[in-house]
Amino acid sequence: MPTFDFNSRFGTRKHQGTTGPEGLAPNTDLMMEQILENIHTTPIGQVLRRIASLPEVRQEKILDVRRQLTEGKYDLNERLDLAIEKVLENLSA
Repeated sequence: MPTFDFNSRFGTRKHQGTTGPEGLAPNTDLMMEQILENIHTTPIGQVLRRIASLPEVRQEKILDVRRQLTEGKYDLNERLDLAIEKVLENLSA
């Protein structure tokens, strides 16, 4: 898994003066506040907001569908078509 290098992504800044209690520069809190304020306007922020709004996984429903699949009682092609239609509707909304 590649590592994320914050300094190469956003440019390096040299902070002058002393560091804070955790070894952070005095401007670090301000920078983090600005990032958090603007995260919702970025594409990744919008994706994260959509993911956070998704419903919880319903384990019982998953187990029921698995059981139906193994018993041959679940029409996978029909269900897949419906699921794709719903996804496309949500993406275009």
